[in-house]
Amino acid sequence: MSMIEKVWEKARLLGKRIVLPEGTEPRTVQAAARVSCEGIAKPVLLGDPDQIRAAAEKAGADIRGIALADPARSPEASGYAELLYELRREKGLTPEEARRLTLDPMYFGMLMVRQGDADGLVSGAVHSTGDMLRPALQIIKTRPGIRIVSSSFLMNCPNPALGENGLLIYADCVVVPNPTAEELAQIAVSAADTARVLCGIEEPRVAMLSFSTKGSARHELVDKVRRATEIARTMAPDLLLDGEMQLDAALVPEVGRLKAPESPVAGRANVLIFPDLQSGNIGYKITQRIGGAECYAVLQGLARPCNDLSRGCSVQDIVNTIALTAVQAGG
Repeated sequence: MSMIEKVWEKARLLGKRIVLPEGTEPRTVQAAARVSCEGIAKPVLLGDPDQIRAAAEKAGADIRGIALADPARSPEASGYAELLYELRREKGLTPEEARRLTLDPMYFGMLMVRQGDADGLVSGAVHSTGDMLRPALQIIKTRPGIRIVSSSFLMNCPNPALGENGLLIYADCVVVPNPTAEELAQIAVSAADTARVLCGIEEPRVAMLSFSTKGSARHELVDKVRRATEIARTMAPDLLLDGEMQLDAALVPEVGRLKAPESPVAGRANVLIFPDLQSGNIGYKITQRIGGAECYAVLQGLARPCNDLSRGCSVQDIVNTIALTAVQAGG
């Protein structure tokens, strides 16, 4: 059974309710139909019900039994608007603006998650990452002890000698361009949690990557990774984490023994923390395109799970992301 099939199985057992703000988007409607049919989650499509049904008919998707919610007509809208006002009034939001924003499916969906009326949210087939993250940070906010949202990529590699039987977690590859040492430490701790919750990895082994291994080079970029390692150890003292470390030292046992013989992580890391977004984004795409790995992306650091799609996503991508979000919600 592949990694994503295991995620599907976990999601089926959880029965989580996942809200989809892009309820009239054809791929989203098709994905909701499949998710419902397969029992992966309980989707909620947001938007005008007539438009949703028209989109489903055009796409050949059976959405009978799927919950539809129209922010403009929902009996929950007034309560959500009051909640949004309370959350944002210190930032200058007026009651009128709160009512207007609540009509936006993205804000409405976030408020559903905040109130526990949904367990998670998936969007991005139409909206940008910023369109989703803005209301997520305003309404859902970050987890205790974590101040930034970042991403993890679940890399399912064909070589079982790598990571956890071929499974590696890469972070951050999408969100934070140039993290500070403090942010890099938070990314590392969040990625270890992602490894546990989504991948069932009982012992995350985190390598803080650099072009240096244990002092083999001197540079301010290396210093940042060293500081991040120290901060992450303070945040999660029981976590197996080490750095700074080159990629081969992190993954190849004989290289790890040679370059970092005292390290509890070297040569057997299953979570790789890249020092910046350039290296992370390049790294995951090399692993995917040249290494032949399957990859699945999730956001981490939010108090409740909300995940972003590429606007070029397929129906299968949306289904998989819904499943991942459901498992995050169960974690």
